[in-house]
Amino acid sequence: MPRKKVSSENEIEVKKENVKQEYIHAVGRRKEAVARVRLYPNVKSGLAWDNQEIKKGDVLVNKLPIEKYFSGEVAKVKYTEPLRVVNMLGKHALTIRVEGGGLSGQLDAVILGISRALAKLESGKFRPALKQKGFLTRDARVRERRKVGMGGKSRRKRQSPKR
Repeated sequence: MPRKKVSSENEIEVKKENVKQEYIHAVGRRKEAVARVRLYPNVKSGLAWDNQEIKKGDVLVNKLPIEKYFSGEVAKVKYTEPLRVVNMLGKHALTIRVEGGGLSGQLDAVILGISRALAKLESGKFRPALKQKGFLTRDARVRERRKVGMGGKSRRKRQSPKR
């Protein structure tokens, strides 16, 4: 059967505007966790993330304030340290989407993502300080895979019979 031609009157023309990215994107990984970080250097009014207003100094993780997502003083010291090293605490807005792994791995992934975003912001100024503190080093340790014949664990040996 021959195909019918669609007239140009029925077609709707969709134009994609070239929208300049208003953020710096970086990815942090640790174990099974992946954190996608957006750093907004200039926070404009009306900036929202899923109908949630973003203000200067906000850090949102999976649509929650970072204090609620990673509760506890130890976690707070860890995730604020990269911002404190480069003296950027409360000067920019951050939105982070993190998935996979547990809370500890997610926290380390967020720290790496924040550090990489800051290094992209002003490479010559921030990168040496972050590198010296070890925030730009990816921790490559991952869970060891389970081997066949090991009784369900990666290193466990089956018990041999007594007699």
